[in-house]
Parts: sequence; C-alpha cells; structure tokens
Amino acid sequence: MSSVVKQIITVSGIMVICLVFVMLLGLCFGSSGSGIRSFAQAVESFSNPDSLYYTIIWKIRFPRVLIAAMVGATLSLGGLVFQALMRNPLAEPYILGISGGSAIGAIIGILLNLSRFPGVSIFAFLGGMGTLFLVLLISTGKTLLKKESLLLSGVMVNAFCSAVIMFLISLTQDARIHNIMFWLMGDLSSGGKSEALLMGIMLLPCFVVIFWFSNSMNLLLMGKEMALSMGVNVKFITVSLLVISSFMVSATVCYCGLVGFVGLVIPHLLRLMFGADHRVLVPACIFGGGAYLVLCDLLARTLPHQGEMPAGVITALVGAPVFIFLLKRSE
Repeated sequence: MSSVVKQIITVSGIMVICLVFVMLLGLCFGSSGSGIRSFAQAVESFSNPDSLYYTIIWKIRFPRVLIAAMVGATLSLGGLVFQALMRNPLAEPYILGISGGSAIGAIIGILLNLSRFPGVSIFAFLGGMGTLFLVLLISTGKTLLKKESLLLSGVMVNAFCSAVIMFLISLTQDARIHNIMFWLMGDLSSGGKSEALLMGIMLLPCFVVIFWFSNSMNLLLMGKEMALSMGVNVKFITVSLLVISSFMVSATVCYCGLVGFVGLVIPHLLRLMFGADHRVLVPACIFGGGAYLVLCDLLARTLPHQGEMPAGVITALVGAPVFIFLLKRSE
C-alpha cells in the first residue's frame, strides 16, 4: 500500500469520525431543548413512529443534518476545485458570484411556480453558469487570470446579482417574500427525507468524478504547459470540473439558499493540516465541510433563545474575517 493511499485512508477516517460525532450532536440538540437522553429514547422507540421523540429526531432533525452535511461537503469541495483551477487561494463560489447567480435563477423558478426539481434546479444551474462565464470573461486577459481582477470581477458580479435579487423580490407581493428572504440567508430547515435523498442522488456522482480528477488538479497547479506535458487533457478537465462544480453549487442553492464562505474556510484549514495533495484534500473536504456546516447549523438552532437563525449567518461571521486575513496575507 502506497503512502498516498495510507494518507487518504487515515485523513478520511479522521474526518469521518468528526462528521459522525457532529451529526450525533446535531441529532441530540436543537431549538426544542432535547438532549442526549431524548436521543436515547428516540433510539429505543425507533419501532414506534408515532412517538414525539421519533418525530422530532428522525423526521425533522435527521433530514436537516443530512442536508447540512451534503451542502457543506458540496460548498467546501466547490471552493477547492475553483482554487485549483484558477490557481487563486481566494476563489470560492460565494465570493465569485456563482452562488448569487444560482440564487437569481432559483428565485425566477420559484416565482414561476416551477417544481423544485427539475424546474428550479435547472434555472439555478443556468444562473450559476451564466455568472461564472461573466466573471471569467471580465477577468481574463490575454494570458492569465489575475488574482486582483478575478476578485474584483467576482465582487462586482455579486453586487449586481444582489441588486437583481432585490428587484425580483420587490416584484413579489405575496407571502413568499418572507420565505425567500430567509432562504437567501442560508436556510436548512425546509428540507425533508425526499429532498435529502434527491440531493444525495445528484451530488454523490459529482463527488466521485471530482475525486477521479484529483491528481489532474495537482498537475494543473504546476501550470498548463506542465500539465500538458504530463498527458493531462487540460481543456476537457477544466471545463468538466467547472460545469460539475457549478452544478453542485446550484443544487445546494436551490434547496438551501446562499451559504457563504464554506468553500473558503474549509479548504484552507485542511490544506494547512494535511498538505496540498488534492487526492487527500478532496475526501477531506467532503467529510470536513459536511461536519463544519452541521456544526454551524447546530449553533444557528441553539444560540437564539427563541426560534433560530439561518446557518448562513454563522458561516459569514466566521468566513468574512478569514477572507480578510487571507487577503492581507497574500499581498
């Protein structure tokens, strides 16, 4: 067994343990005040679907924890992919405006009364791809993507997307306004078991393909010429990873709204801990990103004395200072 395989197994095992532990915490605690004792009672009463504890933990919290884990894994992995392809440590779906473009598409689908899948999902994907193309078109010079122009383009496109979102919301005069506003801040409370299953079906193949391309991502970091000399089909892999990552982000935005900075915080943290090999980082981001967002959602559910706050509030409170720190360090 090679050292890389051993490292992948070891790191993945550590991250899986963290994910399982945090998911158990997410099941045990919530806004209703239940604790470990109620979870034990829910396990004991698993054969009694009519009990209150069964309903709270298995019908409400369990799908939410699963969705949070998948969304966190997706956003973390998406940030890792964009940072590798653009060779920019600050690239991330939220900062580049891809999440905002997906939100525009999703809102249009919602206002048209389309089904969540495939209607709203398709509109979200088209919105995400449109903003990605716009950012790349603005920031690409004759030779390379410059870090400053890429970030500036992403910030401006993000601001434009926010203006479009506010314009679309202003056209809505019914009770959906409050739901859309809460959803835009990163709402993980609206999903059930069917949504979690559908997200898993859409996202798991994407995770597998990205892991398959992980060594190619290592070679792309060395430069286009080096990657070509090593037999990498640079154009095919770049386009494939961009499309897959945009699709994943669009799928999460469609269900959960805008959850920012996960793709910035987790890849950098894991890169510091385990090195820069994407064969190790891809599974680490999947499990580590999932654990991070489950923890953020748990804080969002338990910190307020009454009700709960969107998980996107917690991720922004953590991620914005990290972004400023990385920006200052890269100067």
